[in-house]
Amino acid sequence: MNRIGTLYGVGVGPGDPELITVKAFRLLTEAPVIAYPKKRMGSKSYAHQIAELYVKQEEKEMLGLIFPMTRDEETLAREWNNTVELVWQRLREGKDVAFVTEGDPLFYSTFIHMMRVMREKHPEVPIKSVPGVSSFLGAASRLELPLADGDEQIGIIPATDDREAMRQALVGHDCVVFLKVAKVLDMILELLDELGLTDKARAATKVTSSEEMVWTDVRRLKGADLGYLTLMVVRK
Repeated sequence: MNRIGTLYGVGVGPGDPELITVKAFRLLTEAPVIAYPKKRMGSKSYAHQIAELYVKQEEKEMLGLIFPMTRDEETLAREWNNTVELVWQRLREGKDVAFVTEGDPLFYSTFIHMMRVMREKHPEVPIKSVPGVSSFLGAASRLELPLADGDEQIGIIPATDDREAMRQALVGHDCVVFLKVAKVLDMILELLDELGLTDKARAATKVTSSEEMVWTDVRRLKGADLGYLTLMVVRK
């Protein structure tokens, strides 16, 4: 019986290619198949842009995977099954597959669902993850802003339109990082103003990358149309 390849979730960090780990570098060098999220319009994904600096693409199979952006459960199940089967075809040939993801593969990552479905469909597949530097850690470094000290409490919160939940997150923590904040930016700005925390907030897009943008005065962002990979740090 042929050896089954290992599926690796490889965190490649928040944007700066120098922030990948030595282990991630080794796996990108050794794995015969590099899987990455592929945009439908053909442009490179964020994780692909980071990883490609370390990959000799002429020596690898670059497996672009399209992930459905829908809430329809039937469509999600069908598309995810198709995506997992593409990866399984390589694994059953004995090829290791390194699935690259920005940040960390087990922190709000597409790899989490990939791992879950693969285990359901093909439980015999060995699955391992390689930790990466998450965006909120990159932001703390870039902003020179300690996230937590001593007994302080920090919340890492996906920003949503649930105003009361966002308010409670701010009230209940010494520091809050709102992830993917762009879609509810104006509401968060209103909450900050109500709670007297506007001067305690900082925002960043694609932190540590060559496309990075940082705002130390978030008042300027009211009504702004920011990118998907935007976060906000509020430290009391």
